[in-house]
Amino acid sequence: MTEGPFILFNPAQVTDTRLSDEEIRRYARHVVIPEMGAEGQKRLKLASVLVIGAGGLGSPVLLYLAAAGIGRMGLVEPDIVDDSNLQRQVIYDTGQLGRPKALSAAGRIRTLNPFTKVEVFQELFTEDNAGRLVRKYDLVIDATDNFQSRYLSNDTCVRLGRPNIFGSVSRFEGMASVFWAPHGPCYRCLNPEPPPPGAIASCAEAGVLGVVPGVIGAIQAAEAVKLIIGQGDPLIGRLLLFNALTMTFRETRIRRDPECPVCARP
Repeated sequence: MTEGPFILFNPAQVTDTRLSDEEIRRYARHVVIPEMGAEGQKRLKLASVLVIGAGGLGSPVLLYLAAAGIGRMGLVEPDIVDDSNLQRQVIYDTGQLGRPKALSAAGRIRTLNPFTKVEVFQELFTEDNAGRLVRKYDLVIDATDNFQSRYLSNDTCVRLGRPNIFGSVSRFEGMASVFWAPHGPCYRCLNPEPPPPGAIASCAEAGVLGVVPGVIGAIQAAEAVKLIIGQGDPLIGRLLLFNALTMTFRETRIRRDPECPVCARP
């Protein structure tokens, strides 16, 4: 396999990892891909991913990464399932209304793939726990829906050297990128400071077409897989913009800000 910039495991770790006959059957459509093969599937099995948020973005992220064979996933989500979630948060169903999202999502993941270990954190992502949580995982997926968590995820990942796979949605539009200093810019290089409270409408206020987080969440999951197996061109330094009304994707470059208050520090 061609090594990408993100080398999670040394060759001995990959060589020593075994796939059972059941796993080989389960991941057969992966193993036949030349860029993946058994080695790539072993890397997925060795990998650990922290998903912050189990809502519209987190739902497809969790489902696709579990199906792909990620070995260990952490899930940070303090909320309960509400009927307004079901229009886009496809990991839940009507029978789970009123249940904790984290427990419901973990149960769905375990049913989907018993080979994936799920670690549940029924708590807000805060300055008190951010370092402790992020440090335990190889990479982070930011599936949050508020600026406070988004900036905290970015700043913590910069400090600990973790890739931060970003996604955001509103109405018919979404965006995704991979922020990973020092290999590229961080989120603050794009948006140095949070907007004033109330300046940007929340998802609850603006609304979102249910399929849009599905598209963006799937892109975030794909970027995680690419980084783990060391293949392809990740969205580092690139912001991918999606518009469902026009059914178009466009891309804009993001450059590192030499004056960035977080990633430009010596």
